[in-house]
Amino acid sequence: MSGPECCTNPPVMNSSFGNGSVEEIGGLKSYSTGDRSSNHGILVGSDAFGYEGVMLRKLADKISSLGYLVVVPDFFFGDCIYITSPPEVRADWLINHSPEKGCENAWKIIGELKRKGVYAVGAAGFCWGGMMVAKLAKYNEIKAAVILYPCRFTDNDVNGLFLLDVVESYVKIFLGVGHGWASRYSENDESAVRSAEEAHYDMLN
Repeated sequence: MSGPECCTNPPVMNSSFGNGSVEEIGGLKSYSTGDRSSNHGILVGSDAFGYEGVMLRKLADKISSLGYLVVVPDFFFGDCIYITSPPEVRADWLINHSPEKGCENAWKIIGELKRKGVYAVGAAGFCWGGMMVAKLAKYNEIKAAVILYPCRFTDNDVNGLFLLDVVESYVKIFLGVGHGWASRYSENDESAVRSAEEAHYDMLN
């Protein structure tokens, strides 16, 4: 959440949308979907608009259809950004919701998942969630990380990831897309849908 582009093309929000349910995991309300008995889980970090985005939950349900337990936490404890939020609120928002704090809360969720038998956890993040996942990926808490259109991403963040002893890593650049293109796109825009679905395909792989 570092510039006006982070608030462009806001998602449709619906607290009751999705095939899953909202439950508390690791002290955070979370949208949980998929096979509760699965020992493979995916943690999804939302953008600043929060975990009630319709497209985000559709994607979580899509991931879960492959046999994963998918968890989309409310990392902001209800204090998400709204399109009507005044500029001063947006400016202070990232101070109050740092990716570092989000990473700490992610550890709590992952810890609870592992106590319940989920021994392998991957993570994917959008915008703010991408920043959080980048920090999480520097530890041994997750097996795989996917970072989609992160904001405030520096060379040090990237270099820190590629210095890790990983099996495989790569960066893919999508041309002609705007911020939010992988989770806040119009389903009526064929080009936007193609780009988003290509990213989703790469993420699932």
